[in-house]
Amino acid sequence: MPFVPVLHAEWIKIRTLRSLLGALGAVLVVTVAFSAVTAAQADRSDPLYAVFFGVSLGQVAAVVFGALAVSGEYRGGALRLTLAAVPDRTRWFAAKAVAVALPVLAVGLATGLVTLAVGGATTGVTWAERLRGVVGCALYLTLMALLAAGLAAVLRSGVGTLGVLIPFLLIVSFVVGDLASGAADYLPDRAGQLALHSAPEGPLGPWTGLAVTALWAGAALGAGTWCVRRRDA
Repeated sequence: MPFVPVLHAEWIKIRTLRSLLGALGAVLVVTVAFSAVTAAQADRSDPLYAVFFGVSLGQVAAVVFGALAVSGEYRGGALRLTLAAVPDRTRWFAAKAVAVALPVLAVGLATGLVTLAVGGATTGVTWAERLRGVVGCALYLTLMALLAAGLAAVLRSGVGTLGVLIPFLLIVSFVVGDLASGAADYLPDRAGQLALHSAPEGPLGPWTGLAVTALWAGAALGAGTWCVRRRDA
């Protein structure tokens, strides 16, 4: 089966599952809500991050979306039916990854724009920084969703994937950052969020930080592809 029909089939799965649509909606709602609070109260030493602080919590919803979109295939023998229609496993998983990435990218752009509209007018953020924040927000959320999708293919479990990633994002990354700031700069969340800072510190810049996150996501997708190809459905 050609790639486009496979992608269309995967998109139908996503848009017909309320849990996935709810996770996408939560990306916008959670990010904007927390950003609105921090933009009004945060330290002005980093005005751009004050506007986009909510991304650090909104990313959890993006991770949930990516994890559930893939792990749902492993419930009730759904993957066997999918592979019966699309025997080329690499093509199927590539379509799944694109079907995860595109809606998160669209929602991420909308989230960035709404977040900026809510908090940008109250801070001293330049137009160049605002543009970087919106684009960085969308790319970062997309990469984190893909990281979760790849890990879900490896673990074959949404609960297992979220059990690894959510504590990592909310707890472990901050602990490692306090203990070893140099190594922590290359963690996927800390590196990617540099695009949301006015003047990032450390060895990475805004775009190189996103490149590091992209490498993490690529590694997870590569491992996921290997597992999909080698393991029984």
